[in-house]
Amino acid sequence: MGSNAKQASIEIKDLKKSFGDQHVLNGINLDVPHGQTVAVLGRSGTGKSVLLKLLIGLQPPDSGSVRIAGEEIIGLDPAPLNQIRKKIGFLFQEAALYDSLTVEQNVDFPLSRHTALSESERTNKVRELLSSVDIAREEFEKMPAGISGGMQKRVGLARALALDPEILFLDEPTAGLDPITGEEIAHLIMELKKQRGITAIVVTHDIRAAKCFADLLVLLDQGNIVAQGTFQDLRKSKDDFVVKFLGDGARTNGAKPANGAKKPRNGE
Repeated sequence: MGSNAKQASIEIKDLKKSFGDQHVLNGINLDVPHGQTVAVLGRSGTGKSVLLKLLIGLQPPDSGSVRIAGEEIIGLDPAPLNQIRKKIGFLFQEAALYDSLTVEQNVDFPLSRHTALSESERTNKVRELLSSVDIAREEFEKMPAGISGGMQKRVGLARALALDPEILFLDEPTAGLDPITGEEIAHLIMELKKQRGITAIVVTHDIRAAKCFADLLVLLDQGNIVAQGTFQDLRKSKDDFVVKFLGDGARTNGAKPANGAKKPRNGE
């Protein structure tokens, strides 16, 4: 791998996005090295999910540059953009499984549309993927409504891995889950990263999960990156917002809010 290991898989330069008078991103700069996982944290409405949508081309930025695996995606026509998207797996916040398809059929969907694999080859791959995210065989024929929220996230993750992506974008993978299930999902992401060497950006409000799987934490506030580094780096920060955010994150993991403060809402 040599020099490729040092090359940034994702390069974000001066990325800006507004909706009317609301400035959501104010010039984001971030490089994600090959094989590393970055957790993007911040309060609700601070632009985290918007950032993911810009990175996959679901929304256009006002200005700036996004390079995925060395290729600029801003302004690309649909056909070449779709080719780049095949290098990316995306886990939506609500898993976004197809209600009318079984667990197995949901994971098979991208394979049937984008590969020339035979039905038996697809079946084998789907079952391997589901097993890799700890879905038991007896769950394969169930509909999404018949499985738990944590299992839906696992199935969504298996589907995101179906095309053997180089890059993963995960939007709130532990949101809405109980602490034990959330921890299981965090460890699963960490294990998949080790096994596959995938580059990933994970939007999350869950600091405990981010500590588990992230090589780098990035904290957004009012459309700007206010801190980035390891968890220990952020813990050393004297910035009032960083200190308060890390404190709020610790309280969401079991401690009681001080002075009657409310728990923060799930981040976007």
